Amino acid sequence: MNTLDALLERSHNACELCGADQGLQTFLVPPKEENNLENSVLVCTVCAEQLHDEAKIDPAHWRCLNNSMWSEHESVKVLVWRMLRKLKNEGWPQGLLEMLYLDDETLTWAKALEKVNKDQIVHLDSNKAVLENGDQVVLIKDLDVKGANFNAKRGTVVKNIRLVSDNAEQIEGKINGQQIVILNKFVKKS
Repeated sequence: MNTLDALLERSHNACELCGADQGLQTFLVPPKEENNLENSVLVCTVCAEQLHDEAKIDPAHWRCLNNSMWSEHESVKVLVWRMLRKLKNEGWPQGLLEMLYLDDETLTWAKALEKVNKDQIVHLDSNKAVLENGDQVVLIKDLDVKGANFNAKRGTVVKNIRLVSDNAEQIEGKINGQQIVILNKFVKKS
């Protein structure tokens, strides 16, 4: 039995990511090179196109990961983890990422393609912990909010922060319903 036939049988003739039953094809999960059942996933043309070209990713399409993340097949879990990481800024994938369990070997496989760019901006809090979009932080100092008529008090929790893409020392968040820029040195990750 070839890999495609084995995948069709394993998936009951449906895309293992979104459940579509048309345009099914084998997708070898990189960096694996041996095209076999353990290293491959059956995907539809829509999923395949978006897996190959990040510019074509439609976040709404990937809501299906809520179901496919529970697959018993490691190759499927690797693709789910990678896509959730790509969509992390959408908000909803964060909860799924927190629920998704990958053993150490599978997580290493999933992370194998993550590239660390030395020029990449890294946002650090006052304790040098890495901040990411969607994190929750706590103010460690009372802050005067410029352009608004209030002070942000020490201990205020700021949920769902956004990183300022061109400045490693700033994040954005809402306090008292107002979106403000906050210096990283005045927050700690919670």
